[in-house]
Parts: sequence; structure tokens; C-alpha cells
Amino acid sequence: MKNVFKVLIIITLISVFLAPKLYEEKKEDDALKQKIGQMLILGFRGTEVNSDSSIIKEIKKYNLGGVILFDRDVPTKQFPRNIIDPEQTKKLIADLKNLASPSLFVAVDAEGGLINRLKEKYGFVNIPSAQEMGKENLEKTKENALIIAEELSELGINIDFAPVVDVNVNPENPVIGGLERSFSEDPEKTALYASKFIEGLHEKNIVSAIKHFPGHGSSTEDSHLGMVDVTDTYKQEELIPYQRLIERGYSDMVMTAHIVNRNIDPDFPATLSPLYIKKILRENLEFRGVVVSDDMNMGAIVDHYGFDEALVKAIQAGCDVLIISNNGNEYKEKAAEEAVETIFRAVKRGDLSEHQINESYDRIQELKQKYGIK
Repeated sequence: MKNVFKVLIIITLISVFLAPKLYEEKKEDDALKQKIGQMLILGFRGTEVNSDSSIIKEIKKYNLGGVILFDRDVPTKQFPRNIIDPEQTKKLIADLKNLASPSLFVAVDAEGGLINRLKEKYGFVNIPSAQEMGKENLEKTKENALIIAEELSELGINIDFAPVVDVNVNPENPVIGGLERSFSEDPEKTALYASKFIEGLHEKNIVSAIKHFPGHGSSTEDSHLGMVDVTDTYKQEELIPYQRLIERGYSDMVMTAHIVNRNIDPDFPATLSPLYIKKILRENLEFRGVVVSDDMNMGAIVDHYGFDEALVKAIQAGCDVLIISNNGNEYKEKAAEEAVETIFRAVKRGDLSEHQINESYDRIQELKQKYGIK
């Protein structure tokens, strides 16, 4: 009986001494997960939300950095997904911010032309494509961007994943030139027109994101469908728009491309490549803003690396924000939880450094503060 009593005393003493340490460790782990959550922009289903909606609960639980809206649900090939018309979209966004987080990034692809989730047939404004804008004078491009920016601001959207600064190296490119998404085949002109587009967005306090680094204009395939190799087609001049814009002080967001150029990195596509992001973009071009991945659900990534591995590799490469559209071939009900836990475990086992998470978190907060997203 005495032995049992001694054991109980020992257990009690151990608990008393360990409890504060375990509590502190849990606090630190929770804080880390909250920072990881800020690195995610998540897609979801629903044209309206309430306090019981899964996306509201996910934003609050994981401190998600933002959401991305789509008009069409790709897995089911059905409309609508999030966007029906201006009135409904405005209410959806207001409810997201009011119920979950006022500091939420709310993003959309609104380039103009064919790539615009806010289509004229839904009641939104019609904006010409980048290719059409490139045929007009520079100020007309700024006017068009200002029209987009006014609409986005009225809706409550604060990030436009635009403009495209891919140089129109291959006019038959199925995902760039073929869709009229490039301003020009001239890199210097592309940079000038992109700068005017950015000016228009900035006048209404909309965050821009130039894409798709280091250049998707020479590709012959679509990275939504699978890995795209530009080893034999890529031109060094495709970097010029990034160089010019960054030289002029551009510091919002650069979106990476899921393209492989084996002359630069024989192993990884740009989104997963430290050579592209840390060496070329950060060190050589001296970009100091936020690096955002293209959609991590695209075939070029998930078909070759899998969801979990790709998330870790993208952050190792230097991505600050990961887009998880949840609008690829399948819809993951627990995409946010899987992503946060995957990245958290990678930090704990030493595959990712907490220092890098902190750096990304700080860049994200700095961008949000700059645009009054708080």
C-alpha cells in the first residue's frame, strides 16, 4: 500500500512540474498553426454562408489567410459555385468577413477577356482581354483596370490575380496566347501595359499579383492538365517584365508557374524550385513582396507530387502563400485541416523551419496592413 501511495505522489509531482511545460508547448503549437493558416488561400463551395457553414468554421479555427471565389465548380462541371450575380456576391463576401474574419484576403481571377470569374452574363462589367488592351494606348489599359478595380472594391474583393505578364512568345499557347491573356510579344511593352493595369488596381486599393513566374508564354501545353516542360521553348526575355516591374518598386505578389525548365532546374517545376524562387526571384531580381503559388490542385502538381508533398516542397522553395482552389479534379471537405496539419508536422520534424514560416507570415501581414485589410 505504501508503494502505491509513493507512486501516486511521484505521478502527482511529475504532473505538477510537467503541466506548465505542456501548456506552453501547446500554446506555441497553436500559435504556429495560426501562422500557417495565414499562408493558405482556400476555395470552397457555396453562394451564401452562415455561422454553421464549414468555410466559416475553417477560417476561424485555422486562421486562414484568405479565400478564392469561382463562378463554376470544376469537379461537378456545374454553375454556380460561389458567384451568381453582383448582389449575391457582395453579400457572400460581407458575410464571410463579418462571420469569420475582417482581415480576410478575398481573391478572384479578373484579368478581362475570357479569364474573368465576374462575367458580363452574370451582370458584371465587360472588360477586354489583355491582348485587346495591348492594341490600345497605355492609358486605356489603366482605364479598364480602374473599371475592374471599382467593381472589385464595391463587391469587397481585395485581391485580383492579375495582370498576366507572360510574353506572347507562342501565340498558339493553349493557356496564354490562345486565350488572349498576354499584352504583347514584346517584353518591354508587356511590362509597360502591366504597370498601367497595376496602377488602375492600386487606385482602388486592390492587391495585384503578376503571373506566371518565370513566364508561361512559350509553353505548348496547359499546366492545369499536367506538367508543362518549356526547356526547349523558354526565352530569357520572359523574365524582363518581372525585372522591369520590380525595378520600379513593385512589391505586391508574384504568382509562380507550374512549368519545368530543365536548363534551370532539372528536378522541379518553378513552384517547387528554390532555384527559381529563392535564387532568381528573391536574390537576383530582389523581389521583397509575397510569393504566391498557382493553384496547388492543378494537374501539373498533384499528379506528380501529391497534395501533401507538394505543399511542403512549395514552402521549402520559398512560397509564402499557397492557393488551394479545391476546384480541380476533386473536392476535399477537409482541405484546410489537411494542409495546416501537413505543414505543421513538416516543421516539427525539421523539414521546414519555423523561421521561414515566420518570415512568410510577416510578409503577409505587411501586405494586409499596406492595403488596410484588417
